[in-house]
Amino acid sequence: MAIQQSDVKYTATATAENGRDGRVATHDGTLDVVVNPPKEMGGSGEGTNPEQLFAAGYSACFQGALGVVARNEKVDITGSTVTAEVGIGSNDEGFGIIVAIKAAIPTVDAATAKALLEKAHQVCPYSKATRGNITVDLAIA
Repeated sequence: MAIQQSDVKYTATATAENGRDGRVATHDGTLDVVVNPPKEMGGSGEGTNPEQLFAAGYSACFQGALGVVARNEKVDITGSTVTAEVGIGSNDEGFGIIVAIKAAIPTVDAATAKALLEKAHQVCPYSKATRGNITVDLAIA
């Protein structure tokens, strides 16, 4: 279910110049980076790229969702990490992305880790936003 504008608690604003080969910065100045296509896509690879930024945001958001789920379940996930791998490639509509989420949760057994991962995937805002639009694979690292 979509949230209403009146329910918004925070809005991040970023502006890009020259698309994938330029610069992107947040309105508050806390993020200001050069973006370039990766070498694998014919770019210089000297800056970051949208896929890296998406992977960073998704992994942080998913780790937060994992923490919420773990607290609700009263499970200790101290020392856990979440890695998001974002791939880009050609599809029937031009380009598309695919995501692999890998979580390492050293304090729990594999079955508990997998259950937490599945529950986090249901509550993570990035997962909700991408559900049904891209492939997102979940795995225990």
